[in-house]
Amino acid sequence: MNLSLEGKTVLVTGGSRGIGRAIALMLADNGADVAITFRSSVDAADEVKKLIEEKGQRAKAIQADAVNFDSAQEVITEITEDWEKLDVLVNNAGITRDNLILRMSEEQWDQVIDTNLKSIFNYSKAVAKPMMRNRGGSIINISSVVGISGNAGQSNYAASKAGLIGFTKSYAKELASRNIRANVVAPGYITTEMTDELDEKVLESIKEETPLGRAGDADEVASTVLFLASDLSEYITGETIRVDGGMAM
Repeated sequence: MNLSLEGKTVLVTGGSRGIGRAIALMLADNGADVAITFRSSVDAADEVKKLIEEKGQRAKAIQADAVNFDSAQEVITEITEDWEKLDVLVNNAGITRDNLILRMSEEQWDQVIDTNLKSIFNYSKAVAKPMMRNRGGSIINISSVVGISGNAGQSNYAASKAGLIGFTKSYAKELASRNIRANVVAPGYITTEMTDELDEKVLESIKEETPLGRAGDADEVASTVLFLASDLSEYITGETIRVDGGMAM
């Protein structure tokens, strides 16, 4: 057994930027054909597709709304018809709408819960039958340490990411007998385009709270996803792996 994903097909939702992009490219580097979904970043998605193809792998960039149940089914159908199977699903699509609970609007709550949690249901349900026909598969859901420890001003985000962990454990129990595994990766503070906008004092505070004393890199999350996508993790299911420098320890 090794980390090679040669011959495997992968879907990464929200794969055009940040952590999703890093995951898509690393899985392609290790031999997988990779499809990504994106909501609006057409140029960024096209660039990821091009980079995957330059690595000698098949690639797809599919514009889709992760919240839409029918759209998720259409995405899975397109991939499994064109590539005949789907071995790995990485549910990465997510947003934040931060606010203190006293100021949080119903819309801010609903947007985050729908995008971060309902999308997991949509794609995990859509992929179940194809993976059962394929007699196996690996689903990797991207959560957050905020879903474990909570965070002031992020009750909607924390609820969605904590719910994702509970969903994954239940899904893993339901489909383990079909050789379908489901696991969670929970990143801590990871440097991406989104975090570049944070105030310097906030960044220093986060680093002080992290035992390793630094921010993480998107590739460090991607390498954990690679492990869970590979045959090296074939006896692991229902697990949550934190990639947080010890932040939630």
